Amino acid sequence: MSKLEMLTPENSAIALIDYQPAMFQGVQSHDRLVTINNVQILAKAAKLFKIPTVLTTVARDSFSGPFIPEVTSLFPDHDVIDRTSMNSWLDANFRKAVAATGRKKFVLAGLWTEACVIFPTLDMLREGYEIYIAADACGDLSLEAHNRAMERAIQAGAVPITSSQYAYELQQDWARSETYEGMMDIQRAHSPYGIQIRFSKWALGEHASEGGTKAA
Repeated sequence: MSKLEMLTPENSAIALIDYQPAMFQGVQSHDRLVTINNVQILAKAAKLFKIPTVLTTVARDSFSGPFIPEVTSLFPDHDVIDRTSMNSWLDANFRKAVAATGRKKFVLAGLWTEACVIFPTLDMLREGYEIYIAADACGDLSLEAHNRAMERAIQAGAVPITSSQYAYELQQDWARSETYEGMMDIQRAHSPYGIQIRFSKWALGEHASEGGTKAA
């Protein structure tokens, strides 16, 4: 597997970890609304491009609360794997769900970076997975904690990306008409670029498209 190879709908999968009320309460490294926006970019891109998606929580019913509905509503048929372990990889159901995707390139994002993201990252790297961390969709108790965890992940061999970068990497060409409008919807809802999209539609008409006439 080469890290020079692009992430595609055919070669990648994604795991979203512990986006729960109790975990958000501890996030001080990032604006929590930005984190919620960014995990929605990941989740909506995964749904749009039919990416195998694993959702997991920790102590859902006894402490941390449910996975945020902004994500789970996109995957109504998914079982959200609940764990007691901070490290998702220690949970047999999580390992089974990861293996069931059949993919070796995995995008990870979660709360918190220094535990619930870095721990499975290290174990999955050891197991031969290629790990990409959507850093702007993660959060931690402090910016220091987040940064040190990301540095450790990078030193171990993980690749840092952003949420929008993953979506763009899946789309590649604005002329891919089957996913063009879905990508525009994601941008309008969760990206500052959505302002430009609205302006272009207003100024040039609803036919305005970055993909030219093919994506109209």
